[in-house]
Amino acid sequence: MTEKREYKDDYPDKTLYIPGPTEVREDVIEAMCEPMFGHRMDRMTDLYTTIVEDTKEFLGTDNDVVVLTGSGTEFMESSILNLVDENVLVTTCGSFSERQANVAERLGKTVDTLEYEWGKAVKPEDVRDRLEKSETDYDVVTCVMNESSTGVRNPIEEIGDVVAEYPDTYFVVDAVSSLGGDYVDIDEHNIDVIFTSVQKAFAMPPGLGVCVVSEDAYERELESDSASWYGGFQRTLDYYDRKGQTHSTPAIPIMLAYRKQMKHMLSEGHEARDQRHREMAEYTREWAREHFEMFPEEGYESQTVACIENTQGIDVAETITAVDEQYDMVFSNGYGSQLGEKTFRIGHMGEHDLESIKALTDAIEDVADL
Repeated sequence: MTEKREYKDDYPDKTLYIPGPTEVREDVIEAMCEPMFGHRMDRMTDLYTTIVEDTKEFLGTDNDVVVLTGSGTEFMESSILNLVDENVLVTTCGSFSERQANVAERLGKTVDTLEYEWGKAVKPEDVRDRLEKSETDYDVVTCVMNESSTGVRNPIEEIGDVVAEYPDTYFVVDAVSSLGGDYVDIDEHNIDVIFTSVQKAFAMPPGLGVCVVSEDAYERELESDSASWYGGFQRTLDYYDRKGQTHSTPAIPIMLAYRKQMKHMLSEGHEARDQRHREMAEYTREWAREHFEMFPEEGYESQTVACIENTQGIDVAETITAVDEQYDMVFSNGYGSQLGEKTFRIGHMGEHDLESIKALTDAIEDVADL
């Protein structure tokens, strides 16, 4: 049984290079310190409509946006409840896509998988082949945009174009570790639902999930007998249309921080933010190939998380600890028992830039004697 460990007040500050949570601007943290107000006051309507409409503007979408207290996992679950009557095709190539299959199974849905070896990417032609040849009519196809367990960036745009050929099948994308740091044209590529968590590339304190919902997905839920209560598209969007608020009590301080951070993101612009992340990713890949190898399939590397194959056989856990103790920087080991010492991961997302990423790689070189 877990014993209580008292939280102290003297922890050293660490710079986070893990795949989330990541670094947060000081003024975003300070924004959480406003006096409390009621979640049914006009002030809340001002706050919530601001963050919803600013999110639409940043992402360049005409689709509806829902911001709820919780993690992106809330929408991983609710999108299945809202859109799947019986059959779902889950594309899997790592831990988080496999989690989507597990979630759907636990919700009682009939789950087929299109499986890939960890490190490989989902291929649009394989999705087309499965949809063409299967005797099953799938309600939904799911895909993880950015498999942070393996550092794979799946081609969701092309996959969405394929799913668009099947008008009775909806496309759901988990973009938890990429949206806001990797540009995607949501409306152009038939993405019915795409969701994220704000503590990743949005560079926010944890606590909010963000979901973009197409009109077709909304209409589909109206026909469903088993939609989610908390994350139901009709329930959340109709309440927003009537009241400009959330149907349940939100984490108001986190939404105040969201407002501040989204203004920063709008000022930078989606395409400029994408380019900054692209530059960090390209540098990290070049560094990795100089000293190690990249784990993901070539051409499908993530723009926000580098998963690096430990070809030099360094002690990953020991290196992480030494960099933490000597430089107050934290990066991540490989995900789970499958990749724990075989890989390590660097999160180059959010408010990081080339200079800060180079500071980390210099520290790793020093500690690991590269």
